[in-house]
Amino acid sequence: MTNEEDHRIRQIFAAASQAMADGREQTAERLLRQAQAEAPQHPLVQNQLAGRMLMDGNLTGARAVLEQAVKVDPTNPSLWLNLVAALHGLGLHDEEMAALEKLLTIEPLNVRALMQKASLHERRNEPRAAAMSFRTALQLLPKDFEPPVQMRQALQHARDVVDANDRTLEIFIEDRIKGLREQYAGERLDGFDRCLATLLRKRRIFGQQPTFMYFPRLPAIEFHERSDFPWLDSIEAATDDIREELLNVLSDGPETLTPYVSSPEGTAGRFNELNNSRRWGIYDLWREGVPNKEHLARCPRTAAALEVWPKCDVPGSAPSCVFSILDAKTRIPPHSGVSNTRLLVHLPLIIPPGCGFRCGAETREWIPGKAMVFDDTIEHEVWNDSDVPRAVMIFDIWSPYLSQAERDLVRTTTVAVGEYYGIRTYDGD
Repeated sequence: MTNEEDHRIRQIFAAASQAMADGREQTAERLLRQAQAEAPQHPLVQNQLAGRMLMDGNLTGARAVLEQAVKVDPTNPSLWLNLVAALHGLGLHDEEMAALEKLLTIEPLNVRALMQKASLHERRNEPRAAAMSFRTALQLLPKDFEPPVQMRQALQHARDVVDANDRTLEIFIEDRIKGLREQYAGERLDGFDRCLATLLRKRRIFGQQPTFMYFPRLPAIEFHERSDFPWLDSIEAATDDIREELLNVLSDGPETLTPYVSSPEGTAGRFNELNNSRRWGIYDLWREGVPNKEHLARCPRTAAALEVWPKCDVPGSAPSCVFSILDAKTRIPPHSGVSNTRLLVHLPLIIPPGCGFRCGAETREWIPGKAMVFDDTIEHEVWNDSDVPRAVMIFDIWSPYLSQAERDLVRTTTVAVGEYYGIRTYDGD
């Protein structure tokens, strides 16, 4: 089929949809018959045919038609959604899950698909996975969403599952932190208690918007006073050495770098343009709490300078320290970090004109050798409008407003959540 023929069929379907919306059902039916006569193998025609088969209970026929259609048009979410319905009706749960995963790579925010995936996890006796999918679906609904009658029971069930999972998770976490509560019994832990209540959805977040953990009553400060971190003096003093070692690394070519964003196709959301791209590349020295010994050995003066770094230590998640290289004419879209229990530090190394950084309402320019400390749970974005790459070293530290008891509790809780779900909880950016 030529592009012109494909365009014509899509125009006919668009006209049919409009006619149906206007209440002109006969016109819509005539247009659909016309499309079927002109291009019976077109994916939209096949989807229409399969839809009627589904309504008639011909699940096997619908499956066969749709499996052929997705080969021709594999990025059409409507085809996959109908195929999911056919496979569900046939009781082919493994194939249903595979089709749902494909649909969610195309439309990661498809609430209907997430709800069905959660239900399938329930049928597989995977309650934690079901709760995660239900939670994601519920979070996508607008705050003022008024569900139609046919959705209310399903949404209430989703809430009940998530609530029950939160209670199970609470018991799981309390078991992990019991010893720490006893150890720090004489200290004020009300801040941590509010943090845990928020994580378990007993308490709403107002202000900072971390994607994982919110610790109440920590100041929401975009850029912290550099003078509050005197240990940065010696790291700044080593800027020339650090830059020289980075340039030596970069001399090996772009393949030395790893794409910062590396997600399955179609699942990176606002970062899709940078997904699996070295336009935002990193060379890691520490990653998810583990030192990269080979990279540190190649940058011995940088490693020596970092000996004064008060690391945010969370097994499996932190600390992280990377050289972050942003290519020419590239922007990192607005986003928020994972937890306000830590801050990020930028040490600017190579800063051409036309680069900038906004955190919250404040925009700053990087100055080579002058470190910035900021709260990445406040929306921030980065741009390089120059014709050459920009380079900074990024590493994380604990929020200075947390006590030792609070740090220990946050660390153990974060590890417990990762253990409970079998996932990595957070990383630096």
